[in-house]
Amino acid sequence: MMRPCNSIEKIYLCREPVDFRKAINGLSMMVEETLCLDPFSSQLFVFTNKRRNKIKILVWDKTGFILWLKALDDAQFKWPLKDKKEVLSINGQQLNWLLDGIDVFAMKPHKTLHYSTVL
Repeated sequence: MMRPCNSIEKIYLCREPVDFRKAINGLSMMVEETLCLDPFSSQLFVFTNKRRNKIKILVWDKTGFILWLKALDDAQFKWPLKDKKEVLSINGQQLNWLLDGIDVFAMKPHKTLHYSTVL
């Protein structure tokens, strides 16, 4: 099974669903024009369809583009729909959790506490 490396620090998710008839050329143009990012940056760009049952991952690997597709038979990917940003960033571990069906956007850490003294 091919999976992104957990140590990847920044992966870009396109928040809005895209037309999955788009292939490498259409998605790379979308990265540049809509997301205002560099498709040749060796970063991973992740897209979903309107039904959120498919994910495409686009990456440039120095000699050409790679396009991965994962399609679910009877489920949906958890996707950030309420954010105002066009693109969000996650890390490699979070992308793998997303691919496994975990809602990484609902996970909330403990509140950070700040103290100035123990007395």
